Formats: sequence, C-alpha cells, structure tokens
Amino acid sequence: QVQLVESGGGLVQAGGSLRLNCTASGSIFSINAMGWYRQAPGKQRELVAAITSGGSTNYADPVKGRFTLSRDNAKNTVYMQMNSLKPEDTAVYYCNLVLITTAPRRTYNYWGQGTQVTVSS
Repeated sequence: QVQLVESGGGLVQAGGSLRLNCTASGSIFSINAMGWYRQAPGKQRELVAAITSGGSTNYADPVKGRFTLSRDNAKNTVYMQMNSLKPEDTAVYYCNLVLITTAPRRTYNYWGQGTQVTVSS
C-alpha cells in the first residue's frame, strides 16, 4: 500500500506564489519519476513538470521560468514552487509518481487526490 498526500494549493492573486508538496509513504522500494499534472475545467489533464530520480527536469512551455520542481528522496517528497502565477494557471493539480513497491517488486503509477489552485486577476 502506498499513500500520496498533497498540500499547498489555495487562492492567490495574479503575480503571487504558491508551493505544492506531495509526499509518498508506505511500501516503497524506490521512486522513479515524480511530477505534477493539472486539469482546468473543460480541459484535458496536462503535464506541468516532471523530475527523474537523477534530478533531470522537464517543464511544460507555459510554466517555464515560473515554476521550479525539486525532490527530496529521503522524504519521498516532490515540491513545486510556483511563482508569477497567472489566472490561466487555475486548475486542479495532481501529483504523479512512478514508483517500485517493496513487495511485490513492481512498478506502479500513482496519483494524488488533487489540490485546487485558483489565481484571481
């Protein structure tokens, strides 16, 4: 069993900042990729940013230069610092982890429950 707990969403004015956190716990052998997706009303879920176990990052074009992804492997946690937020960043943000469980030794794709980010103009 693996649990993902997200935190850090909320309401902020345009130009403001938020930090999203996602912590995994349970029978985890290792975590490969960690990342965040978002889904705005009426739109498909899209990748925002991802980070590999080696620390390589990938950002969607709309957030490059504004969002920063980092991870703490010892805490099984991924952080996303979001600066210069825009109204178009408003969405439900979902944490996503690709991890290997302890037993059985298998790879799974886990999703968080989602956290709302609302940016007012």
